[in-house]
Amino acid sequence: MQRFEIMRLDDVDGNAVDSTVVDAASVNRIVQQAAAIGQRIYIRPAETAAR
Repeated sequence: MQRFEIMRLDDVDGNAVDSTVVDAASVNRIVQQAAAIGQRIYIRPAETAAR
């Protein structure tokens, strides 16, 4: 299952304020919520543990 790290970015300096890891099905919902309130986010594939 593909997982993504989503980081919420500070409005002033763009630094990551916090982050969460979600499954691919949740990404669209989070993007829509962020867009609705003008929140800046950064999304990247989550690091996977070695198998």
